[in-house]
Amino acid sequence: MATLSLLFFLSLLLISAFNFAESQSFIGVNYGQVADNLPPPPATANLLKSTTIGKVRLYGADGAIIKALAGTGIGIVIGAANSEIPALASDPNAATGWVNSNVIAYYPASNITLITIGNEVMMTMDQGLISQLLPAMRNVQNALNSASLGGKVRVSTVHSMAVLSQSDPPSSGSFNPVFQDPLRGLLAFQKDNGSPFTVNPYPFFAYQSDPRPETLAFCLFQPNSGRIDSGNGIKYMNMFDAQVDAVRSALNAMGFKDVDIMIAETGWAYNGDNNEVGPSVENARAYNGNLIAHLRSMVGTPLMPGKSVDTYIFALYDENLKPGPASERAFGLYKTDLSMTYDVGLSKTSQTPTSTPTSPSPVNPSHKPTAAGWCVPKAGVSDAQLQANLDYACGQGIDCGPIQPGGACFEPNTVLSHAAFAMNLYFQTSAKNPGNCDFSQTATITSTNPSYNACTYPGGGT
Repeated sequence: MATLSLLFFLSLLLISAFNFAESQSFIGVNYGQVADNLPPPPATANLLKSTTIGKVRLYGADGAIIKALAGTGIGIVIGAANSEIPALASDPNAATGWVNSNVIAYYPASNITLITIGNEVMMTMDQGLISQLLPAMRNVQNALNSASLGGKVRVSTVHSMAVLSQSDPPSSGSFNPVFQDPLRGLLAFQKDNGSPFTVNPYPFFAYQSDPRPETLAFCLFQPNSGRIDSGNGIKYMNMFDAQVDAVRSALNAMGFKDVDIMIAETGWAYNGDNNEVGPSVENARAYNGNLIAHLRSMVGTPLMPGKSVDTYIFALYDENLKPGPASERAFGLYKTDLSMTYDVGLSKTSQTPTSTPTSPSPVNPSHKPTAAGWCVPKAGVSDAQLQANLDYACGQGIDCGPIQPGGACFEPNTVLSHAAFAMNLYFQTSAKNPGNCDFSQTATITSTNPSYNACTYPGGGT
């Protein structure tokens, strides 16, 4: 029995490592260049290879950066600026030349996956430019098709959350009527070509417009009482999910349920002017660190369970030449000397941020793993804490597939049930050390097997 038990746990660990590595493809970073002190592209490529970041978004198509990322396997999003849209829209040859110069010259050694035409074009309110956006996207898509890259490199455009006129509650999400006609054409194109609707949600700005303590906790994925969606009764435990589901509702309302969502930008400033609300290292670490754990857990959002939305964190480096308040120049995860601004667990040598508030208690290396039984939540633990525990446990690489839709433990579809499974599996795969069944004193070890129906909780023996 001991040998079989050891083999079982070793197989779980191998599965966990595989799933953890896979989940990194959902985590990207924005690489802005409005700066005069950035490290050379090869140094940045080496930095990225030392992390679990799977994708990089550029705002343009800098050849030196694209070339430096060749052979890394890192997915690359490149962009055409708003100023390039008229030429791309009016002249198919210009689109072909753009694709030849910025894609074909580097592909496939450089893993270019998406081209974004323009950035927040709707917000310019320039009707001429807005009307040229779809023709530009079509011409670029046709150029890709002619080069046999259709379906391999996709075409989209990036939107501000302000394209929504309604986002609270999430179930009421709807696009501003002013933009609905051009958006309908764009979305039909994207549905036909399998490209994502890309958008920039920022809980950071939501907090600035509502700077209450409970709003901050809601925005930072920290324990809070949650917010009930009056339209469908769903309780939201964080602003990110609420904003993403508002976009999902808006897309569904327009009949585009099968168009995926990509988060082109989200982040939190670690510094700002004295009159700015929200910027701090502690808040930035909490938001980005907990966001990453949430994405790694693959629990998804209430309207899109069991999957992680492709998310690009803003930003890789500070951009010291950006105008505006000080916060605009203080979003970088890394300093330009390649050191961390703060740790959110992206380094391959340290994947768990040391300050994650929902992590289990530290384990004493000399403490022998002798605990027998199953790790389950204590009675009376809030949904907020259970969600935090769930995000943390699944974020450590355990196989949370059984609690995803279609899995043996998906039903009952409650935070309590899903957290119980994940917390126990984390405990079992970490050699059953009692310190790994703590979860900020919200868990306990029981001798009662919590398995039910076809849902099996591993554990029980020594």
